[in-house]
Amino acid sequence: MAVTHAFWLAGRQASGEDTFDVTSPWDGRLVGKVSVPTDAQVEEAVAAAYAVRDEFAATPAHVRAAALDHVSRRLVERTEEIAQLISAENGKPIKWARGEVGRAVSVFRFAAEEARRFNGGEAQRLDTDAGGQGRLALTRRFPKGAVLGIAPFNFPLNLCAHKIAPAIAAGVPIILKPAPATPLSGLIIGDLLAESELPAGSWSILPVANDHMPALVQDERLPVISFTGSEKVGYAIMDSVPRKHCTLELGGNGAAVVLGDYASDADLDWAATRIATFSNYQGGQSCISVQRVIADAAVYDRLLPRIVAAVEAQVTGDPGDDKTDVGPLVSEAAAQRVESWVQEAVEAGATLLTGGKRDGASYAPTVLTDVPADTTISCEEVFGPVLTVTKVDGEAAAFAAANDSKYGLQAGVFTHDVQVAFRAHRALEVGGVVIGDVPSYRADQMPYGGAKQSGVGREGVKFAMDDYTYERVLVLTGLAL
Repeated sequence: MAVTHAFWLAGRQASGEDTFDVTSPWDGRLVGKVSVPTDAQVEEAVAAAYAVRDEFAATPAHVRAAALDHVSRRLVERTEEIAQLISAENGKPIKWARGEVGRAVSVFRFAAEEARRFNGGEAQRLDTDAGGQGRLALTRRFPKGAVLGIAPFNFPLNLCAHKIAPAIAAGVPIILKPAPATPLSGLIIGDLLAESELPAGSWSILPVANDHMPALVQDERLPVISFTGSEKVGYAIMDSVPRKHCTLELGGNGAAVVLGDYASDADLDWAATRIATFSNYQGGQSCISVQRVIADAAVYDRLLPRIVAAVEAQVTGDPGDDKTDVGPLVSEAAAQRVESWVQEAVEAGATLLTGGKRDGASYAPTVLTDVPADTTISCEEVFGPVLTVTKVDGEAAAFAAANDSKYGLQAGVFTHDVQVAFRAHRALEVGGVVIGDVPSYRADQMPYGGAKQSGVGREGVKFAMDDYTYERVLVLTGLAL
């Protein structure tokens, strides 16, 4: 009999009246049952977060840092268990799941470090004008209010960590809503936080259904919303609460640009391997996976067969096998959508070089060329293991092609020329430019977010803490400065 997992209500375990099943996208087996909060329990969590906000903001930094350090240590101790859980509920290959646990370890460690140095205050002398003589301004940051954190399925542990760890570090109460497809990884964080001494109400983890989200979004006691997910849902949230502070980390269709100076056999082998790996890791279900390759004509003919070979070398299959590179998508419906987009592109004139086959929730790693610019797969985020390759003539054309998208999350540029690197940084309309590698690199302490339709605001522990708080000025008068 499957275990029924409780949720975390104001820092304590609780059970609702109903449950839902979490199943494996690989083989359909039951991974676990999750208890669903009642409307009254959701109200209790929101009321507790609102009531504790002043107490939590005043909690000593060492208390918050100790809780975060504790979670980081416990994640290390339970790495294999949690990685197996991520792989089971998400379908992520176990080697990538272990890497995700490692990243969450770092997120909580970074948050503990930031908690110790956050809000130290900044002094500004005001006697630069005669009217400010004897006055000194001090600025500190204070919480905007309790946060509603909404996390997606593709990194079910680490993206929950990116919501909750910065909130605790900054002394901001948070209600975390994990994705319905993958709630178990997020609930694990509750197991570990419950072992700490944080005040009751400072955090809750509520696996409510998506149709309960509008009420939480509209609740005035939750003035800050941090959402990671689709463009459609993210902007619908923002439009529905125009006076709330919203951080949106949305989609992308990441471009990897390979320029003409990246021309040796070793260069092209490296580029092809990285492109193949990171167009398919997580089943392509990453906002910064490689979806578009834009190759200079000087290297295109030598690069393309290397990419196809590297894609075909990806090991697909059972996500529990250490050798597997590419597992299933999160659901059969997701794989069917990818299948329909590829079929549309091929019918419109695209050339299918490899892949293009679906088996249940799994979709074979796929490479397309000659893809018409108006097809869905060219314009939208595929969120699957599909790659398009385009030939261009020169740097300017490559950067223009990379910018020819409504999205702008990250881009990778393969070049050895430092001057080109700085030109790329200036020219590419994205939140991050990675030189010498694919766009799929993210360090969890760096600012992360997009331009254009890829979102608003920045994640990354310190930057999320800034996002959850605001500056308040204290002016001291009558000082002998």
